Amino acid sequence: MNLPRVLLLTDRSQLPAGRDLVDTVAACAEAGLEAVLLRELDLSHHERRALAAAISTLGVSVITARTWLDGAAGVHLAATQTGLDARPAPLHGRSCHHDDEVRRAVGGGASYLTISPVAPSASKPGHGPALGATGVRRAADLAGGVPVYALGGVDRDNAAAMRDAGAHGVAVMGAVMRAADPAAVLADLFEAVR
Repeated sequence: MNLPRVLLLTDRSQLPAGRDLVDTVAACAEAGLEAVLLRELDLSHHERRALAAAISTLGVSVITARTWLDGAAGVHLAATQTGLDARPAPLHGRSCHHDDEVRRAVGGGASYLTISPVAPSASKPGHGPALGATGVRRAADLAGGVPVYALGGVDRDNAAAMRDAGAHGVAVMGAVMRAADPAAVLADLFEAVR
C-alpha cells in the first residue's frame, strides 16, 4: 500500500444524526480518499470485520486500529501497545505524542506514525499541548525517513503548514466526521497537502 497524503480516521459517534459511516466513507472515496484508519473500538471483532469489508468494497484501503483484522491493509497501534500486536500486518503505524514515543515507534519498525495533537481539537478538547508545526518538524526529524502524519485539529487552514514542516501527510477525523459535506472537506485537504 502506498501511503496517501490524507488518512481518514473514523468515529461514527461524531457523525450528524442520520448519517451512516459507510455512506460517509463512500462520499469521501468519490472525492479521492485512498485509506481509512478504522477505529470503532466499541464494536465486536465480528462487527468491525464486517465494517472493514464494507469499506474495502469502496476501493479504500482499511487500516484497523489496535487489532489486526484479516484482509486489512495494516494495523495502527496505540503508543503503549507491543509491537507483537502488529506481527501479522503487512504494515503498521503507531500513535505518538512526544519524542520518546517517536523513537520507540521507529525502533519498533513502524511503517508510519501519527504525531498528535498538532492543534486544538474539538474531538479531544483539552488534549495536548498542541505541538504545532514545530512539533511536527521535530517528529519528522526524529523519525528519520519514517512517514509522519500530523493529527489532531487538522483542517484546511493548517494542513499545508504541517506538510511544509515535514509531515508526509495529515490524518483527520472530526473535521470530516462532523462535516455537513465531508467530501468537500477532504477536497480542501487534498489541495492543501499536495
